[in-house]
Amino acid sequence: MTKNFIIRVYGRVQGVGFRYFTRKVAEETGVCGYVSNEYDGSVYIEAEGSEEQIELFISRVRMGPPRANVTDLRIYEGQLMNYPLFRIR
Repeated sequence: MTKNFIIRVYGRVQGVGFRYFTRKVAEETGVCGYVSNEYDGSVYIEAEGSEEQIELFISRVRMGPPRANVTDLRIYEGQLMNYPLFRIR
């Protein structure tokens, strides 16, 4: 069953290729949705996929790209939007 999760990523996550990394991870895991930078310096992600896809996606996002430093990850279940693919906004 497909689910939607809202993920807020905190730490050194802007200016380090985090959105492009996230899109690559989404493509590799089959997750759809989008990623965007927020004004407070965090990264906002809406991710949709099976429970297994989302678990793998989150575990990789938690690590981030080499120059990032993720200090906190907040995850909430959201409303299913049926995104056709994963985009950077």
